[in-house]
Amino acid sequence: MSGAGTGGADDREPARAGTGGPVDPGLARTRTSLAWTRTALAFAAIGGVILKRDLAAGFVVLALSGLVWVVGRLAVVPGQVRARPGRLLVITLAVTGVALVALMLAVFGPQTAGLRLRP
Repeated sequence: MSGAGTGGADDREPARAGTGGPVDPGLARTRTSLAWTRTALAFAAIGGVILKRDLAAGFVVLALSGLVWVVGRLAVVPGQVRARPGRLLVITLAVTGVALVALMLAVFGPQTAGLRLRP
């Protein structure tokens, strides 16, 4: 169904090359930036919760939230249509590093009772 004349999303047309407008259909860069920010905030919240139980692990996760936020800033470059391969490599290595640290904390960190409720 066409949204012509209804003010719907179909009325918007991506700017064409040479018109001076942004070439970002669907605001992909903005959504990507918001997703990285949400992920960093989630890491910070989880780090705060872990901090209550184990200081060392909590501080590691809090530090990783900062790393996630910085990597997210690398992912979004205003005015660029495509990401540079060097930036993608940094992002890939950082995400892999965060995953490995999380795995090591889960495997070698302090033993917990899991999700069982205490009587």
